[in-house]
Amino acid sequence: MTTDTTAGSTATPSATEYLILGASILGGEAADLLIRDGLIAVVGPEAADAASRGAVTIDAEGLVALPGMVDLHTHLREPGREDAETVETGSRAAALGGFTAIHAMANSSPVADTAGVVEQVYRLGLASGWVEVRPVGAVTVGLGGQRLAELGAMAESRAEVRVFSDDGICVHDPVLMRRALEYVKAFDGVIAQHAQEPRLTEGAQMNEGEVSAVLGLTGWPAVAEESIIARDVLLAQHVGSRLHVCHVSTAGSVEIIRWAKARGIDVTAEVTPHHLLLTDELVRSYDPVYKVNPPLRTSDDVHALRAALADGTIDVVGTDHAPHPSEHKECEWAQAAMGMTGLETALSVVQHAMVETGLLDWEGFARVTSVAPARIGRLEHQGRPLAAGEPANLILVDPAARWTVDPSTMATKGRNSPFRGLELPGSVRATFYAGHPTVLEGRLATPRQAPAASMTGEAPAWNI
Repeated sequence: MTTDTTAGSTATPSATEYLILGASILGGEAADLLIRDGLIAVVGPEAADAASRGAVTIDAEGLVALPGMVDLHTHLREPGREDAETVETGSRAAALGGFTAIHAMANSSPVADTAGVVEQVYRLGLASGWVEVRPVGAVTVGLGGQRLAELGAMAESRAEVRVFSDDGICVHDPVLMRRALEYVKAFDGVIAQHAQEPRLTEGAQMNEGEVSAVLGLTGWPAVAEESIIARDVLLAQHVGSRLHVCHVSTAGSVEIIRWAKARGIDVTAEVTPHHLLLTDELVRSYDPVYKVNPPLRTSDDVHALRAALADGTIDVVGTDHAPHPSEHKECEWAQAAMGMTGLETALSVVQHAMVETGLLDWEGFARVTSVAPARIGRLEHQGRPLAAGEPANLILVDPAARWTVDPSTMATKGRNSPFRGLELPGSVRATFYAGHPTVLEGRLATPRQAPAASMTGEAPAWNI
């Protein structure tokens, strides 16, 4: 991909028009696109004729144009754990990874369980300007599992929260889970459950199975996930509410979700990139970079997850991007924190696991990484078709590129990538967020500037 302006500058220009030449739309026929004032103005041979003389030209021959990716499951750590990640550093990583919207999980410090905290995260996202940052509200106060958080206040805040989760901790009380599901119906919200029965996973260090038995590590049994999912889909059916299952990791969970969907229950589910590729055999190395919750499972689980993502049983890919300071990972296995980074490798891992295996084409890739997560999160302006009149949230991908993962070069503060040293396919060459190029030539360009009014507590002057 090359960019050009009439002045010949290599810096990110101030022009509001971008003419993309010869991009393969969703992996199909090549076409030109004209971006103007935050929208896709023209698609097709008329784009060049409609462009002004000051338009920036981008040669996209050989590149695939896709809607910007949307992550329903990101840990940005701010406020309170800025040593691990910030909204700024996580947003930069997201833009480089091809995302135009991310959902920031609630397990910050303080917990995002009030309108004040979610609005703080929302404003930080606006000020950063690399991607759209949507806060996820906690289901219970302080993630304590005792009483419901301010769900209605968070929904009515400027952050307009629609996704609620105690991720990292399961809402294990069935009465509380029922009440949460009932409550969010009033504003079309969704409860995103971390499915983990706590009594079955006390002291768990990895997947319960053959490898845990050999290594002598306490196992995390599949039934601990599956039993919560079975309970929650029945609760969702009973109250007629929306349920989203975070980071599905077992073949048994897939079957329960498939059964629930066949019964018409309003349940959606996500899988992480690492659960599509890695198995518990890697734990034999005792390298804490492979310690994660839910744990890496077996190869049979990996194949079941891939098939479920391909056939729609699992709706979306969610990164569960979980950066940690190095000292929390470079230690003994038992003391290490659980979690992996994922924003800057997600596209490549999904291309490797799903596209190159023939399980998904690029249109299917867009469905699971953009269209479906935008729908679940109720982001009407994300995950849209690449058509005239639509918001210009899109990416240009070089599917033929190959690169070796080096965590030290990433924008995220976290260095805990389980893919370090692995050669992966696919490279994000450009990211357009609401018509503004945050990434060009595979490098960060400039953030989109938020209007001053949105920083002072007033309603934003533009819609994102």
